[in-house]
Amino acid sequence: MTARLRDYGIVLAVATLVAALSLSTDTFLTPGNLVNLLDQAVVVGLLTCGMTICVICGVFDLSASAVLAVSAIVAVVVTERAGVPLGYAAAVATGGLLGTLNGVVVVVTRVHSFIATLALSIVHRGLALVITGGAIVYPGPERLESFQSLSWPTVLGGVTGSSLLLLAVAVVTSAALARTTFGRRVYAVGGNPTAAWLSGIGVRSIRVGVFAVSGICAALAGLVLAARGGSAQSDMGTLLELTAIAAAVIGGTSILGGQGAVWRGMVGVLILTLIGNGFNLLGWNATYRPIVEGTLILAAVSLDYALRHGKRSTSSLP
Repeated sequence: MTARLRDYGIVLAVATLVAALSLSTDTFLTPGNLVNLLDQAVVVGLLTCGMTICVICGVFDLSASAVLAVSAIVAVVVTERAGVPLGYAAAVATGGLLGTLNGVVVVVTRVHSFIATLALSIVHRGLALVITGGAIVYPGPERLESFQSLSWPTVLGGVTGSSLLLLAVAVVTSAALARTTFGRRVYAVGGNPTAAWLSGIGVRSIRVGVFAVSGICAALAGLVLAARGGSAQSDMGTLLELTAIAAAVIGGTSILGGQGAVWRGMVGVLILTLIGNGFNLLGWNATYRPIVEGTLILAAVSLDYALRHGKRSTSSLP
């Protein structure tokens, strides 16, 4: 019943937003706006794919946007020296390595992931600053066009390559959670790490694994941002990990771990994107947008607590 309420609630919220925007504006359902809507969701969506897996596992990755910046910078630097394919590959490898490093630090030091990754985000931002020297880095003119190919429209009604990338990553991470041993262990560790350890699950290795996934997703988000602007810098993507956590929670992923799904996180991203798109189309003062989003996040967390508390109370009855 709890899962159904979460599922139906977020689907109903999206349907209500879509209906309201469709009736209140003439431009919402136009192909151009829908393509733009998808494109706006890509960067946060990629981060949310990794963040959802982390939150389900019971950890937080507050270094995701810093990993995004370092990976984007590496992509530009390697592209300039070795070409676009190697630049893209180097960015993904960098994200995976930094994510793995985050996980190792968390499990070895036993510092709460919230604090550990917050500290590591400062380290990674410092690394980005060292690599760039505080400057904006660009690929050479002869490679700029191909470097930006990820942001080009495709033959699918103008949908960009980055939007298709988000779809692919969402499908892969959803399948990994729902249909693999790794996914089942992620839920087990997030739900009760002690019970998972007693049943023979390598809790530490699973936690390192989810941080590695988050790092790869952050690297892909960095590639999208760098491709759009044709450049990278040390402060790009600042605080986007908080938006990703918000999207995961709004979508119904429990902040306490053990419950959630990537598709729910994608619905959370869609809700936030629809709110932003609605403010633009309706000409509302964007100053009030954070108030709406913050209220929505608080409501989602409160609902999660209420559902869990109610479930525990019911299970404790004789």
